[in-house]
Amino acid sequence: MVQIGKDTLLLVRSKSSFLLAGNAGSRFPLCIETHDEEYCQTLEPSHIVAVSAPEGGSVQAAWMLIELVRTYRLPLVVMPRSHPGSRRLRYVVSAGDEILLSCTIERGTHPEQHLLCSSEEMGGIRLLGTASGILVSGIPDGVDLGVVPVPSLR
Repeated sequence: MVQIGKDTLLLVRSKSSFLLAGNAGSRFPLCIETHDEEYCQTLEPSHIVAVSAPEGGSVQAAWMLIELVRTYRLPLVVMPRSHPGSRRLRYVVSAGDEILLSCTIERGTHPEQHLLCSSEEMGGIRLLGTASGILVSGIPDGVDLGVVPVPSLR
């Protein structure tokens, strides 16, 4: 169990990629937009909002995406499978009570929120949101877990 608070986030890092995750913090509807429908799911305070960066990138940019969802209630957009823009997505977001990282799905095209695209080296990691933090399992060798403070915009 990794304990995180409102001012901290879970950082899972491998040699070439990372995942940043935090609890939703409050109960709210998360809208998910696909090419032909919109549906909403309820996030509870203990649920997870996670950003995967399969090729690495900026932890601060990932944090901004988490905040756009959990603070500003930005909806998630899901592209159709084989969409040409999928390969340009550097960061992908998922939210729910449990999230499984998978390297076998196409970025940005999976509306089911229990799956999140990851690098191959992080595939199989499972996150489960709890009242006191995030339970992490399936951690492969070479992957590190840590708790980091929420970045400041100043």
